[in-house]
Amino acid sequence: MTTTRTRANAAPKSVPLGPVAPALDDPLKDASGAPSPPAGPYDAAVAAGEELRRRPYEASGVLPTLRQHAKGRMTVWERIDVLKDAGSEPTVFYQNWGKNLDGASLVTAVVRIGGRDVALYGHDFTVRAGSMDATNGRKLANLIYLAGSRGMPLIGMNDSAGAYVPAGIGGLDGYAEAFTALRKISGIVPSVMCMFGYNAGGGSYLPRQGSFMIQPADTFFGLTGPGVIKSVLGEDVTPDDLGGPKVHGASGVVDLTVADEVGALRTAERLLSYLPNSNAVAPPVEKTSDPIDRATTEIDVMLRKAFNSPTGFNTPVDVSIIIERICDHGDYFELQPDRARNAITAFGRLNGNVVGFVANNSAVASGQIDVDAAFKIARFVRFCSLYNTPVVFIEDTTGFLPGKDQESRGIVQAGRAMLDAIIDLRTPRILLILRNAFGGAYAAFNSYATGADIVLALPTTRVAVMGPAGKEYVYKTELKQARDAASKRKQAGEDEAAIAEWLKAQEGELNQRYERELMNPREALSLGSISEIVMPADLRRVLGQNLEFLLRHYVPGPMTGVQREFH
Repeated sequence: MTTTRTRANAAPKSVPLGPVAPALDDPLKDASGAPSPPAGPYDAAVAAGEELRRRPYEASGVLPTLRQHAKGRMTVWERIDVLKDAGSEPTVFYQNWGKNLDGASLVTAVVRIGGRDVALYGHDFTVRAGSMDATNGRKLANLIYLAGSRGMPLIGMNDSAGAYVPAGIGGLDGYAEAFTALRKISGIVPSVMCMFGYNAGGGSYLPRQGSFMIQPADTFFGLTGPGVIKSVLGEDVTPDDLGGPKVHGASGVVDLTVADEVGALRTAERLLSYLPNSNAVAPPVEKTSDPIDRATTEIDVMLRKAFNSPTGFNTPVDVSIIIERICDHGDYFELQPDRARNAITAFGRLNGNVVGFVANNSAVASGQIDVDAAFKIARFVRFCSLYNTPVVFIEDTTGFLPGKDQESRGIVQAGRAMLDAIIDLRTPRILLILRNAFGGAYAAFNSYATGADIVLALPTTRVAVMGPAGKEYVYKTELKQARDAASKRKQAGEDEAAIAEWLKAQEGELNQRYERELMNPREALSLGSISEIVMPADLRRVLGQNLEFLLRHYVPGPMTGVQREFH
């Protein structure tokens, strides 16, 4: 059916109007109002397509979902709902793969989190216990490669019984393909892995290839489960004692332990806010209302109370309090808080810029660097170097921890790992010496000689080749004379208690002299090993201003230098 249209000022009908204007009516509309024709092949194909499209969302069914809830666990779709931005919907990739469209045991998608595109995978434990076969191994690898090529962070929600046994070697091939993909994007995009439920074998190896791991309470992952340990070794062990968060948190296998699944997802979301999309860009900057010149008077008060106490400069100081007062609004994010707390590694912000903090914590084991602390520092520094994150080092340590146990565990190798990471660090880097900086620990802990951009020191700084024991070498003659005199007085029959008190006073005087002459920032400042003395109340301002200067002259980008043999 066609119609003609006329304008309001149309010419008389006797004047030709040219070609007939096309109709605006829907040409597919049945004007007669007759019923639609019977369904045909097209309608059947559409219905089948809709069923296939919905299958990943409905794969589990009601009863398996209820069983998951009875265990105190969410389904994979509920976990996605917790993570994604309100009002956004995930883009699900590779909706179902497999002989019988059984690939729904693994969900792969891109979601919006904090306004950013994030690649995400999650095992659906309600379908074949979230197990892996060859097809969904390829499916996962494709998502991982997509994240790497498009510069998207990756979040993994791991809840899998491992390889699907009936699939035979296909399950192992699937894991191997996913292993390879995740290793290939390591150092290109950051990844955060959440552990849910009970994971064994490949379900443990795969997520540990990620940048960070988060484990809630009442979950397990490990090489093998308690049943295998019982049958092979005859040992009775609970899942929690074998592979629970208290085990992995202490060993450093996981970076963060939390109370429950929602805590894991929210923690992953918060951690992601400190991470860049990829190694080609800087971490996200957030505007702050906290003035960069805010005085850190609380640090001054704390140090005055500590160092004016009876124990003086030997008083422990919790460095996390100092980090808190430096950061914007006191907000910082500590990693591996359950392991090696003689060293603190954390993300924070200074004037909106993400900063990595690496600090000796004298409140635990005098801040000495042991095997665990060295590896903890090395891994964190290497991550910051890969992902364009500046690092502020806060030094307060008497050195590396000596002893048979540390040597047998490889303190030399661990110390080298830390030193190598610091030497290789390519991002802006500042050293703040809080108090003690002795011997090899000073030399290895981001000094100018190992590549620091700026070295700052508090007036309480004590830089020396050795701590108080160094007086034995510096004042060797004076000490020998005092001890010889004490020995002669004993031989002369004088009171031994009085002699001991006199000798203690002589050694104490030499201790004070050693601190006045050598254990202070004066010599380091005169040699240029320290660039500036900073007052405690000015720490935030000075660190922030120096960081702004360094970032103005830093261009984010992937690492291009030689990759060293050890890491």
